[in-house]
Amino acid sequence: MSRFYDELPDALAENQPFALGILAGIKGSSPQKKGAKALFFADGRIIGTMGGGCLEAEIQDRARQALLSRTPSTFELVLDHDFGWDDGLICGGSVSGLILPQAAEAAPIWLKLAQCQEPLTWGVRADFSIGWVDDSTSAWRYQETVRPPCALWIAGAGHVAQAVTPWAAQLDFEVTVFDDRAALANDRRFPAGTHFRVGCWDDLMREPMPARPVFGLIVTRGHQHDALVLRHWIKRPFTFLGMIGSRRKARLIFDQLLEDKTASQDELMKVSCPVGVAIHAQSVPEIAVSILAQYVEKRAELVYEFGMTSSPA
Repeated sequence: MSRFYDELPDALAENQPFALGILAGIKGSSPQKKGAKALFFADGRIIGTMGGGCLEAEIQDRARQALLSRTPSTFELVLDHDFGWDDGLICGGSVSGLILPQAAEAAPIWLKLAQCQEPLTWGVRADFSIGWVDDSTSAWRYQETVRPPCALWIAGAGHVAQAVTPWAAQLDFEVTVFDDRAALANDRRFPAGTHFRVGCWDDLMREPMPARPVFGLIVTRGHQHDALVLRHWIKRPFTFLGMIGSRRKARLIFDQLLEDKTASQDELMKVSCPVGVAIHAQSVPEIAVSILAQYVEKRAELVYEFGMTSSPA
């Protein structure tokens, strides 16, 4: 599943009229968060979501009218008994937003956001025009900062990595797989968009880290390779670092690193091993689910503390 901005280049290339809908404000309970977006095409197609059900149907109808009139508009909807009874949508809150039938005119902005490698802030001005938020003099109806996805470095290209990567990509992690086996670390075994670093482990450990939050996952083919990677990665500024294995494995590797004086107790306390949430996972897909549940949780903590994700202002 791509991020919303990843869909925009293809939508623009179709050269078909569309209106951009944005939830700019939320009060109380609603089926979507502030910043939810969707493209509404004249032929009835929708890219993205405003929450589904009667809410999205109402916004789609307004978007259709906006496309006909070429006039931008705002909306405020109360999600009460009268509005959502037929669809079972009785959230009790209210939403407000924008419908922008001329959003395609901001194509340079959308294309840059789709490829962003640094935080970028865009917004909708009082006159409904779309621009970069680079000053405080304009009045803005909506602002949002878009950041590149968090990186996920996976050491090992075996069955666990192959199960984790597709889900991680859908959950908006940019995945790089490290391994010394080109027969495993390749695009025949991993989804499109996965990056690969293949070579001897000593060389792989010198890979420079990107200037964004990086999560690490150690799932190589054995304890020795796990220990080798951990010896190097424990010194790196990972946002979160996990390693597969039992508590006994963790104790043996940690004790060896302490004995060799290659890691401190404080550094080792930052490593999650066994990695993953405790759901009694047995199969490889279950293990992948448990791992990614923990990584999504840790990313959410990062968002809460530092505001690191795409976030509407």
